[in-house]
Amino acid sequence: MILSFLSSPSRVRFGVPAPLMLLIGMFALHTGSAMAVHAFDAAAPATVTWMRLTWAALLLAALGGPSLWRAVRAASPRELGSVVILGTASAGMMLFYSEATARIELGTATSIEFLGTLVVAVLAMRRRRELVWIVAAVAGVLCLTRPWQGELDLAGIGFALAGALCVVGYIVLTQRVGAGFSAVHGLALSMVVGAAVTAPLGAPGAVMDPNPQLIAFTLLIALLFPMLPFLLEMVALQRMSRTAFSTFSSLEPAVALIMGLLLIGQTPAAIQVIGMALVVIAGIGAARGDRSDRPAVRSVVRRRGTGTGTAAQHSASGPVRSETAEGYPHTPVPASEPAGASR
Repeated sequence: MILSFLSSPSRVRFGVPAPLMLLIGMFALHTGSAMAVHAFDAAAPATVTWMRLTWAALLLAALGGPSLWRAVRAASPRELGSVVILGTASAGMMLFYSEATARIELGTATSIEFLGTLVVAVLAMRRRRELVWIVAAVAGVLCLTRPWQGELDLAGIGFALAGALCVVGYIVLTQRVGAGFSAVHGLALSMVVGAAVTAPLGAPGAVMDPNPQLIAFTLLIALLFPMLPFLLEMVALQRMSRTAFSTFSSLEPAVALIMGLLLIGQTPAAIQVIGMALVVIAGIGAARGDRSDRPAVRSVVRRRGTGTGTAAQHSASGPVRSETAEGYPHTPVPASEPAGASR
């Protein structure tokens, strides 16, 4: 029901507001992440991640149906290459995040991963004064990890930092894939790639020691994360300005802290709450520094009944039109300008 609703462009455009979709996606994402932490008692994080990606790939491919394969045949090699890279970045982001949350608190892992989002947003503005937000976020992460107490989990922090690097690729490639494919098609293809990429790490554990309860549990987790939040985020990217999208996305570390408290019992210390506030303030400050009111995702031009072109292409063989992946015309955003925040 939810996915069929989201796959209908007209209902999405006039139904759920984009900011609300983004907030729903955040809470779904971190509910799924918190539930995944419990699943790590039954299987390794890599196995749980692979099962979630596989479920998401199967369900989204079925949802896409014949139109998915038509979209693949109509896509250019560059668009397909973007999907492969996005799927790889998404898989790395999920895998590293799972490995991090198996070792450190949910809110801390999310805040460290959020550094990747913040760096992209600040560097896109090319103003030195905006670097203060990166400094504030780093200070917040230090308050969250509290290295002065000597209980620093270097492996967990390392995995979270690796996830932050993947976030950078995810931001840029979500923009490109969201401009060339519908939300359902782009997400389905990237999840297929993600499942294939993580199979060597996760499949052996699932195949050698099958657990029916874990299989069913990972299906539920897959619906909460990655399917619902990634799909909502891709649709929101197509409908919100970069500034608005980045501002709302800045709340994600706080959402992670709340869900970690409610579902896992990870009670933060006072200094960690201060650190979380610094990270959120840094994200909002960086977002407000970009006053662009243009959509976070640029448009794509498609010839009717054929492949893709560019905004500069015109052909005597038939008309061209400028449209988003949802089919609604708007002013194109230059490809050189990345989307704002993502996670």
